[in-house]
Parts: sequence; structure tokens; C-alpha cells
Amino acid sequence: MKHTKGATVKFALRQSLPVLFGYLFLGSAFGIMLYKAGYNWLWAVFISLIVYAGSGQFLLVSLISSKADIATTALMTLFINTRHMFYGLSYIEKFKQGKWRYPFMIFTLTDETYSVNSSILSVPENVDEPKARFLIGEFNHFYWIVGSALGSLLSQLIPIDFTGIDFSMTALFVVIFIDLIRNNKGKSPIIGAVGVFCAVICLIIFGADKFLLPSLLITVVILSSFKKFFETEEVAK
Repeated sequence: MKHTKGATVKFALRQSLPVLFGYLFLGSAFGIMLYKAGYNWLWAVFISLIVYAGSGQFLLVSLISSKADIATTALMTLFINTRHMFYGLSYIEKFKQGKWRYPFMIFTLTDETYSVNSSILSVPENVDEPKARFLIGEFNHFYWIVGSALGSLLSQLIPIDFTGIDFSMTALFVVIFIDLIRNNKGKSPIIGAVGVFCAVICLIIFGADKFLLPSLLITVVILSSFKKFFETEEVAK
């Protein structure tokens, strides 16, 4: 069946919708923080357009406010976003199929976009998969930009208390994780359990601020080391 543009756009839009509400809220929180630091909505849009680093953008507000130097800013950003190297490794081949879209697909591969990509186990025959994955990243980026501008504008017009707004992203990840388990019926449940176990152990050892990177590293090592075992188990099923 021939790929159609309409089906591809519709599929990508539908897959990106879970991220929409989370990004509108969290992007708004960023816009509010930036406005309180003395920068209007144009700066919120500009930073979200060229930086687009989620937690890195929140850190950037603090660094700007404290007048940190470029070296400090670069180093802190590297530490926070090191986990993205693990995300990219699993999508090199799929993203290369996007040809000229490849650099943009890498740029838009945030935590949430990675989660959505991971939840896609198959696509309809009339959907162009590389284009759909590209559009998912672009839609999500657009949601974040809109959220950033909206938060900045609202903070100027309406005194709203956004305390606890960051929990929307936690809820988003829980929903995506549950959906992934439900759609992964043919895969070994041990794979998901390994990730959860490593995260919990690292959380206890390293604390909430430092557990993510070591848990990702340990999970990758374990799954890579026992890859044949998981593949054999899936075939047996």
C-alpha cells in the first residue's frame, strides 16, 4: 500500500497527543520562571526554539539569573542531558531512514519523544514511518514552544499559582509506561522489570537528583549482556 501524507500526519499527531498537555503545563512553568527572571515571552520562544532541553531550560533560567559563565553553563547542561546519549543509540538506524530529517529528529529527541517513539510497535501500511517519527518530534517541539509563550504571557496578565505543575510530566511518563506494557504483550515482562528494579536501587543509593544516569547505564549493561536470553524467551512464547 502506498504511503499517504494525510495518514502519516494523522498518525504522528495522534501519537504526540499524550505529550501535548504535559508540555503545555511544563512549558508554561518555564515561561513563568523566565518572565520572573526579567525576560518576556519573545525570549521564552527563542530559547525554546534553539535550546529545547526541558530540565536544561529550567537550569538555564537559574544560570542566567546568577550570571554564570559560558563554561559553567555548558558543563551543567552536559551533565543534565548525558542520558540522551542512551536514547540516541537505540534510534540511529531508524532516524537515518529519515534522510535530511535526521539532524532534526536527533534535536527533538527529548525524554517524552523517546517514550512515545518506544511505544510505537508497528505503524499502518499507509503511514511513512520515518516521516511520522520526524513529525512526532516536531509536534512535541511546537507544543513546548506554545507552552513557553503561553506561560510567559499569562504570568504578565494573570497572577496564577503554578505550584506542583511539574508533576504533570511524572504523570505523563506513568501513562506512557503503562501503555507500553499493555502494547508489549509479545515481549518479556522481565525487560520492564529490570528497568524498574535498577531505577529503584539507584534511587536508594544515589538519591533523587543523581539516580537517572547510573540507572540507565546499569539497565543498558544488563539488557545487553543478557540479550540472547530475552530473545530466546520471546521466541519460546
